[in-house]
Amino acid sequence: MKAYRLLTGDDTSAFCHKVTEALAKGWELYGSPAYAYDAATGKMRCAQAVVKEADGDYSPDMKLGQL
Repeated sequence: MKAYRLLTGDDTSAFCHKVTEALAKGWELYGSPAYAYDAATGKMRCAQAVVKEADGDYSPDMKLGQL
């Protein structure tokens, strides 16, 4: 099964750490990152899709961050 996650967060070092942690756990970057201004908060937001091959079958109850 191929798992998919979209990591999002404010444009801070914490977002970079979130992506780095996913890579360290075997996730792979999928596509280009996205970067946009959030007018509601007045902050820039980042997004990066990641994918990972995982054992088992898909279930909506899965905790994708724990794969």
